[in-house]
Amino acid sequence: MAESTLHPWDRPAPERAGRPSAYALLPADFAALGAPGRSEHIFTQCQHPWAWVEGRPRLSREIREWMASSLDTALPEILERHASEDGSTKVVLGLADGQRIEAVHMPREVRNPRVTLCLSSQVGCAMGCTFCATGAMGIQRNLTAGEIVGQVLALLKELGPEKPHQITLVFMGMGEPLHNLEHVHRAIRVFNHPQGLNISTKRITVSTSGHVSGIEKLAKLAPRPWLAISLNATTDEARSAVMPVNRVWNLARLRHALAEWPLGAKEKLTIEYVLMDGVNDTVEDANRLANWMGPLRETHNLNLIRMNEHAASPFKEPVEARLEAFVARLKALGCFVTVRKSRGRDVQGACGQLIREESRRR
Repeated sequence: MAESTLHPWDRPAPERAGRPSAYALLPADFAALGAPGRSEHIFTQCQHPWAWVEGRPRLSREIREWMASSLDTALPEILERHASEDGSTKVVLGLADGQRIEAVHMPREVRNPRVTLCLSSQVGCAMGCTFCATGAMGIQRNLTAGEIVGQVLALLKELGPEKPHQITLVFMGMGEPLHNLEHVHRAIRVFNHPQGLNISTKRITVSTSGHVSGIEKLAKLAPRPWLAISLNATTDEARSAVMPVNRVWNLARLRHALAEWPLGAKEKLTIEYVLMDGVNDTVEDANRLANWMGPLRETHNLNLIRMNEHAASPFKEPVEARLEAFVARLKALGCFVTVRKSRGRDVQGACGQLIREESRRR
């Protein structure tokens, strides 16, 4: 198939060229590049921002000079912080080429405190979902693995926490992670490494709009994160109208990919469903949704999300009575249902609201 006839999400997104990032390298990579020191020590120091001195890893002058001449050591720069009343913080980060992305830092005050970081994987997005602000940007470029890891390190250095076991990562920010699978998975390998942050794959979730070829590739990779699928409609006609990806991989094809996903011990899939007033929130939709989930309905999480309104989309959140009827019907059909309490809505930091600031101003 000629490249010009491919859908935008089938074509490789543009990427920033340059030297390897110090933050995307594993110990074996430092050794292979001839680092003047123990590769494990260099890797650990690069991945523990709490121990940095003057904003940089605590390393000898010889190693710092080698890194400066051989590697890209720039971190994304925190340009803006927008604190929400719910305790979350939307962060605008500047990249080395002048592009900007948004991420969200979300503490949870529970018995064992956790901080969830909502990460971006691209500048913009090619998927064109009509309810999502990022989709209105189109695709600008992929983030490199170094920028993805650097995004996390910058947030941890600025906002914490200081204990890696308290961190949960969700690729639910700007971009379609599976359209940038190579860099996203390299970042996951770095996050998961025992001499780095050592974040269990049970605490890393990749959310996709239904990029089936990406799902099938990710299923074969190790380490493998948990998977969330953004569904948002129960007929092919309705889903294709709000999510163009459905025109290539329809509901039946997506469901087949989930049936083939090799679930690990205690692993759960998450089906995300954004409720839009008058679009996908009827009792009939609930019936079709439960039917589509099939055996998944009893043990896997159906996560309902009220539409987070923004200027780039005409859709509205459903009225409460409609939401309650939708939830009641799903529960009556045996579905395991949760309703997400969106964080950061008041600072345009909730699901579907992230967009490059100059695009928001336009």
